[in-house]
Amino acid sequence: MPVAPVASGELTSRERAELDRVIRSAEQISRVEFSVFRGISQGDPRVFAGSLHAALAAPDRSILIMVDPVARVVEVVTGAEVRRTLSDRTVEMAVLAMQSEFAQGNDVGGITRGINLMAEHARAPRTMHVRP
Repeated sequence: MPVAPVASGELTSRERAELDRVIRSAEQISRVEFSVFRGISQGDPRVFAGSLHAALAAPDRSILIMVDPVARVVEVVTGAEVRRTLSDRTVEMAVLAMQSEFAQGNDVGGITRGINLMAEHARAPRTMHVRP
């Protein structure tokens, strides 16, 4: 999980550990991979987030959350497999939830809230197979 510190406030080791725990839990729930980049985006934030996502080990089954606290930008990039179960509307709701926490100065809480919301909705629906 790449989490980059920025001049506006580095994450503490406790905050990093908390995000690691949240990501592990979300990956178990959803069976998709989560990555977080918290730092200064280079150039266009959407393009930068897309390049970070493309560099992941399994981008098709990954969600990348890019948070630039200096520019006050949040970008979420989802892979093709993830989009089968995670709608754009749910991602938008997760971003709004994160921004609400960020506005209160709670970066880690915002990222946690967004990850948890997306993990719950990204999991494949349980199916029951009925034998004839």
